[in-house]
Amino acid sequence: MATRIADLPAAARPREKLLERGPQALADAELVAIMLRTGVRGRSAIDIGAELLARFGGLHGLLHAPAAQLRGMHGLGTAKYAELAAVLELARRALREEVAQQPLFDSPQAVGDYLRLWLGPQPVEIFAALFLDNGHRLIAADELFRGTLAQTSVYPREVVKAALRHNAAAIVLAHNHPSGVAEPSAADRALTAALKSALALVDVRVLDHLVVTRHSVFSFADRGLL
Repeated sequence: MATRIADLPAAARPREKLLERGPQALADAELVAIMLRTGVRGRSAIDIGAELLARFGGLHGLLHAPAAQLRGMHGLGTAKYAELAAVLELARRALREEVAQQPLFDSPQAVGDYLRLWLGPQPVEIFAALFLDNGHRLIAADELFRGTLAQTSVYPREVVKAALRHNAAAIVLAHNHPSGVAEPSAADRALTAALKSALALVDVRVLDHLVVTRHSVFSFADRGLL
């Protein structure tokens, strides 16, 4: 029979360990256990946390886990899923705040992490844009188009209208590849060129186009494709 957290010595219980030694002292499964609070018959919250991490490949994979797969995990249940989903959303929003609080390219890692959390887990292609002011600070992050599993239809005129609506001086384009392969297609390259030309007509600069998956980001700017 699995050991219950309540049967562990006080110093080994995740919550008590966190309060005494700080969150950095906890293993990943113990941190997840605190979010879950309780286990199920025969399995402690630590056991469930460890299983979640193993199933999704660690904390990074858990943050990117599709909602349907999380809900299907034995031992979560509706209440535990809701608590975990809330924590994951807090992580996404915290990254968005970090992105918004400074010029965008002062924190390229945060931008990539934010986009992977936002777009990476989506089962269909989503085309989005980060609208920036003259100082390259984030004004808004909008989903503009949503497509099928394989592709989406992006209309340059609508992207231009959105940029003007936000009074943006610059823009970062982004979309996900549900296939898990971040390398852009020929259509992605052609679309980027068309959008760059359309936005130039209204003096909005395209700073980058990021193609994201759950685990990686492809930057047009870094590859010299803009």
